[in-house]
Formats: sequence, C-alpha cells, structure tokens
Amino acid sequence: MISSSEYGSHSWELLVIVDHQHEEVEKEFSLRVTGDLHIGGVMLKLVEKMEISQDWSDYALWWEQKKRWLLKTHWTLDKCGVQADAKLFFTTQHKMLRLRLPNMKTVRLKVSFSSVLFKAVSDICKILNIRRSEELSLLKQSEDTLKKKKKKDKNSKEPVTEDILNLCNSPVSSGLSASPGLYSKTMTPIYDPISGTPASSTITWFSDSPLTEQNCSILALSHPNCSPETLAEMYQPRTLADKAKLNAGWLDSSRSLMEQGILEDDQLLLRFKYYTFFDLNPKYDAVRINQIYEQARWAILLEEIDCTEEEMLIFAALQAYHVSKLSLSSEAQDFTCESEVDEVEAALSNLEVTLEGGNASNILEDITDIPKLADNLRLVRPRKLSLKAIKPYWFVFKDTSVSYFKNKESAQGEPIEKLNLKGCEVVPDVNVAAKKFGIKLLIPVADGMNEVYLRCENENQYARWMAACILASKGKTMADSSYHPEVHKILSFLKMKNWTMSPQAVSDPESIDMKPECFVSLRYTKKYKPKQLAARILEAHQNVSQMTLVEAKLRFIQAWQSLPEFGLSYYIVRFKGSKKDDVLGVSYNRLIRIDMATGDPITTWRFSNMKQWNVNWEIRQVAIEFDQNVSIAFTCLSADCKIVHEYIGGYIFLSTRSKDQNETLDEDLFHKLTGGQE
Repeated sequence: MISSSEYGSHSWELLVIVDHQHEEVEKEFSLRVTGDLHIGGVMLKLVEKMEISQDWSDYALWWEQKKRWLLKTHWTLDKCGVQADAKLFFTTQHKMLRLRLPNMKTVRLKVSFSSVLFKAVSDICKILNIRRSEELSLLKQSEDTLKKKKKKDKNSKEPVTEDILNLCNSPVSSGLSASPGLYSKTMTPIYDPISGTPASSTITWFSDSPLTEQNCSILALSHPNCSPETLAEMYQPRTLADKAKLNAGWLDSSRSLMEQGILEDDQLLLRFKYYTFFDLNPKYDAVRINQIYEQARWAILLEEIDCTEEEMLIFAALQAYHVSKLSLSSEAQDFTCESEVDEVEAALSNLEVTLEGGNASNILEDITDIPKLADNLRLVRPRKLSLKAIKPYWFVFKDTSVSYFKNKESAQGEPIEKLNLKGCEVVPDVNVAAKKFGIKLLIPVADGMNEVYLRCENENQYARWMAACILASKGKTMADSSYHPEVHKILSFLKMKNWTMSPQAVSDPESIDMKPECFVSLRYTKKYKPKQLAARILEAHQNVSQMTLVEAKLRFIQAWQSLPEFGLSYYIVRFKGSKKDDVLGVSYNRLIRIDMATGDPITTWRFSNMKQWNVNWEIRQVAIEFDQNVSIAFTCLSADCKIVHEYIGGYIFLSTRSKDQNETLDEDLFHKLTGGQE
C-alpha cells in the first residue's frame, strides 16, 4: 500500500481521455494532480505517461461538462475550477469541417475548433482567397429547412465524395498563418479583371496555398445550373415566417465551434451574413465576386427575395449569358480591350457608392450649394373605400424634403404639403414595358407609415427623383458625392429592363443550347412553357450581350442590390407591450417592424439615430434607445436574441471600416459591439 503522505493530502485523481489514432494504446488515463498544478503541467504529465512519440503541439484540453477549452496553460486547475469530478478530453484544436459555399460546392478543410468563430472564419477565407472575411459567417441549417430535402432523399443515397473539394493541405489548416501575399495592396493583380481567371503570371502566389489553378477556377467561375427537379427539392420560403427560419442558425462569432456543439466533419454553410460588400476589386476578388453573385443567384431562384417578372428575366438573361456563353468557353479570355476594363471599374465604383458611407474616388466632391429638383409629377394616395386619386402637382425636392404645390406659379407660396423623407422607406414601382415609373414612399408618422406614390413621366426624371429619395431616406442631400452615381446606377438598371423584340434573336430559341427553366424560379416555370421562357430571356438578353464575364456578375449583384428587399434578414419577435408577433427586418442601416400577416412595414428605425442597445440576458430581451426619447424592446421568437444583437453590432462595426486601415480589423471592437455582457 502507498501511504497518503506520499501523495500529499491535497492530491486527487483526474480522468483525461486522449483523442489519438494509436489503436494499441489505451485512451483513458488517470493522473494524480493537485489544485495548484497548471494546465501546461497536466498536459506534460499526460504526454509523459502515454509514451507516444508524436507532435502534440495542436492538442489542448477540452472540458466536456462545461463545454469549454482550457487554453490558458499558465492557469492552475483551481483557477479553472477543475475538480475530481471533471472529465477532460485531450484533443486536436484543428479538425476537418465540410463547408457548403454560396455556389453550392462543398469544400472540406481543417478549421480551428478552439478559436472564436470570427477568427476561424478569417482563416477559412484566407484558404479560399476571399478578402473581407468580416462580411461572412457560418450558418447551421435548421431542421425545418432540411425537412423537405430529407423527404426527397429517402430513396436516394446522397453523393458524399464526388462533389467535395478537399483542401486539407492548407497552411492555415496546419495551424500556420496563410501567405500575406494574397492581402498585399502593392502586389501584382492575381486575377484577370475581365474573365475572373487567375492571371498566369501570378499563379505562383498560390504555391503555398491549396488553391491550385484548377481549384481556384471551381471557386471563381460559375458552373452549369441545376435542373428544375433539383431546385424543387430545395427549401423555398413562402412567407415571412419561412424567411425568418433561414436566419435562425447563425453561429455565435464570440465562441468557438466546439463550444457551439459542432463536431468533426459536420457540414455548415459559409455565407455572406452582412450585405455591405466593401472595396470590391476584380483584380483580387474573383472568388469573392463569384461567391456574392452565386449567393444572389440562389436567393432569387429560391425566392428568398421577391422580384418582379421583368426583373426575373433580367437576372435570367445575365445568368444564361455568362453561364452558357462565357464560363464554359475559352472566349472568356478574349475580352481584354481597355474600354471594357473601364466599364468594370465603373461598375465597381457604382457598387461601392451603394454602401452606407461608401466613397468613390472618381466622383465630384461634395459641394456647398445644395441642389434642388423641381418638376411636374403625379401624386397618388391609396384610399381604402375608393379608387386611387391621381393628381398632377408641381413638386420641389430640397434638402431631405419634398413639397408640392398646385402649379409652378404658386411655388413661391406655402406648399399644400411638405413630406420629410428622412427615415422613410423607398420602394420602386416600375414596369418599363408599360412605361410605368413610380416611387412608393412609406413615411414614418406617429401611428405607423404614411403611404404616398409619386409617378414620373420617363426614365431620366424617375432616376433623378428616385436617387434623391434614396439619399434623403438616409439623411443625405443631393449635394452628397453618391447622388450622381446613384442616378447612373438606376438608369443602367432601367436600360437593362428596356428591351425590344428582336425577330432574328428569338426566331429559333431551340437553336440556343439553353434550358430556360434553370434560370428562373419555379413560379415562372409553372407559368410559361420552356419555348416561351427562352424567347423572353433572349429578348432581355439583347441589353446584356456585350458585357464581359466579370461585368455581367457585377451587374447581377448591382441589380440584386436594387431590389426593395435586398439585405433584409428577418426574425419573428414580440415587441414589449404588444399582444401579437411581428417580423423584424435587420438591414445594414436600419431596423424595420413588419406586419406578419400583410408584410407591410409598420415602423423604421435607423442605426444613425441609435444611442445605445443592450440585452437583458435573464429574460432574453433586446432593448434599444434612439434619439428623441424613442425606445423599443423585444424578445426574439425564431432565434436566440444573441443572433439579433450580433447582427446590429456587426453592421455598426462594418460601418467603421475605411480603406486606410490596410485591411487590418479591430477584432476587440467587433467583440465589444457584438458580444454582449452575458
């Protein structure tokens, strides 16, 4: 027998289970320890007792009961709270994970299961060569969105290997940092800005990355669409409540994968979570641009975002064009004339100015004299018990307000009404074919939203007034540098919609190798026969046929950004004092309370007016204070309130970015804004 004095009266047995691959060696070890032994000492004792010669540098202790890593090796067992009843696992920090990308391709790679998710996503994006990793996150598909798939898959085995791109031998996977070359501002461009393919002269940049030229093409180029049958098997939200389910599974950026119950070789979705695409550049961002395009494309095909039939045909034409004509042909390499490069740069500039606070360098600086618009427009006010009243008035747009008068002569006097557009919702009401150019304004009032429609005569008038309304809703005037690019962007989108029947182009739709039902949502495949769809897509195609591959993708993204619902993530909530559930829409610059039954906006609150926000973790309630003593509080029903809290903080964090930061991020600030004090 061993006397107690030999061990010391304060020592005890600690059970550690080792996750190793040596079958002949046992996995459970009992160590005699004391409370003042530090974590590093425990690991050293364990390795000495195992007598297995291998590299243990990636191993760490995981406390199963508490669901946390013991990474501070200088902390003692007492300080960590580890006692004799603890069950510890000695396991690798980097494990295999399957990620489904926005283009529906699955990649398999090693990811840190011990770093906070924000850092893990940053490492993943370095492997995939996607800049601005803070815009992305990992999403766990909810059971509801998988149910439809499971029903269809009962009789068929899911293909596991052939569709998976293995990126196991990456520098980040091994726990090392990725090449900083991919992020250097002075480096040679790594992609052709026209075709999006890796530039042959700089393919050496990928030498220390698993992204070989072939793998890069899989991520940076689009591939043939899925069949309508496959589309029918996928989850398609029908209501706002269904759309809320899509956003329920976002993982917590402040905790590690292991802490959130993710297991080795699980499948997660890598998605753009925040819809503020900053500093897009085709010379470095071919993978990023393609993945944004793919996320937009699937959102439209699965009707996660609503669009009109006219818009759906534009999206179909842009898809059909560069999928069937460019991505699958060598012609993609032949578009290198200088004017087209300029068009791509212009498209990027337009994309940048759609961002809140985005600046483009080639635009006129703000001017001190605030311009105004004055023109004849028609005013439409919806009435519940009668037809809409449509009357012409003389409208004057100044600062962030619209005033209207009986006629031009009476404009010197008092207006009939003055509408302040700051904080309003601006929705396009356009049908180019029918020459309808309307602007729907939902203006906040004490008891909800005041609905007003403005009708313009033509494209140019619509573009000027629409751009002014969009800026005014954000509290900006027409003196802002983003006004003219906004007008240009609206006009270019209208131009794409404005197609005319070209007999020679659509005389024989069958001669084109195109399955039209692959490019539109199921609603339109049910409405039209394939020949009719092909003819209509080819009509729309006339306006986009001269675009390069990258420009077609950028135009697609730009058109997606122009949709009224763009960038809205939905959650079902119960507002304090309310007796019914509502939907909360979270966007990059505002929160919208939406009636769950009708889908109509009730109230809008802008982040620019927000003073503070916090969470009462006991009752899981988010409380927000705005200017002018406005405060709201709600509990989240469709997801954890931490997800909504992180969304708000994340968008505020992203609004602090500038190009002067040399792409370094203040990670501490992100966690301060998003983590809460749970």
